[in-house]
Amino acid sequence: MVKILAPAFLFPGQGAQYPRMALDLLETGNAGVEELFALASDLMGQDMGAFLADSGEEKLRRTDIAQPVVILANLAAAAFLQSRGILPRAVAGFSLGEYAALAAAGIIDRADCFALVKARGKAMQDSADRITRESGDAAPGMAAVIGLDPHRVEELTAQWAAEGLAGLYCANFNSPRQVVISGTAPALAVAAERFRKAGAKRLVRLSVAGPFHSPLIADAAEAFRPVLESVRFRDPRIPFYSNVSGGPVNSGEEAKCLALRQITSPVRWTAEEAAIAAAGVDGLLETGPGRVLQGLWKDSGLPLPCCGAGTVADIETLAGS
Repeated sequence: MVKILAPAFLFPGQGAQYPRMALDLLETGNAGVEELFALASDLMGQDMGAFLADSGEEKLRRTDIAQPVVILANLAAAAFLQSRGILPRAVAGFSLGEYAALAAAGIIDRADCFALVKARGKAMQDSADRITRESGDAAPGMAAVIGLDPHRVEELTAQWAAEGLAGLYCANFNSPRQVVISGTAPALAVAAERFRKAGAKRLVRLSVAGPFHSPLIADAAEAFRPVLESVRFRDPRIPFYSNVSGGPVNSGEEAKCLALRQITSPVRWTAEEAAIAAAGVDGLLETGPGRVLQGLWKDSGLPLPCCGAGTVADIETLAGS
């Protein structure tokens, strides 16, 4: 097992959830994890341990449900790591996961974190429901462009928009091999053919509720704005990296501004990875459910190790090393 003494915590986002996630952490009787579950249960109005025990994949897929439970799993993993003496030297989160990073960096407190993701999830689900009602069988969505240079994807998307192709946006710069686009159904259909002709190996439509990280859900950002503005954002206690800029954030005021922009802006994950790698950490921990961020880090080609830290087994292995 690789030793990581000065880790960055990477918090996964929506899509990482799975039934019964984080319950192994709760079942250890860890005081920090129990406190988080109690806090989340109070703010969500139901027993979150029982909810996760009883919820299947379909229920957890809804945006308004997935967002709070993923953040709970992320923060529970961070609390369990802390109880084993493993603390972050820097933090970042992918999309929704950025809210766990905001809490871990001391920018927002944990109660506000849960309140924010509850409101954010509702706003985004409402936007997705509106889009479904208005679009019928031709709903907007997202698709992964695989095997084409990210700069080329961004260049082509801008070029086609200038030529009149409306409703197509770069949403997630995931790795050197993959960019996710958001768009209307007609725009995605046109883009699929054009990207293949430009050299993409595949274009895979994603099973998501809406065209996230694009201006097509601007109504979600506006609905979320008053909740966000009511929360105090402090200056980061440890380095915190932004999806929107791809770099470090210097103040609470900047973090709050970027949190609103993040809903409709692309996730520049590859830029964040490079910035974190240059920040003096000696490894990365995917702090929460799943293995997605480990795969994206491997694709980046960056030399530092990235390990899982979302389960009791993961964390005890890390602590033992």
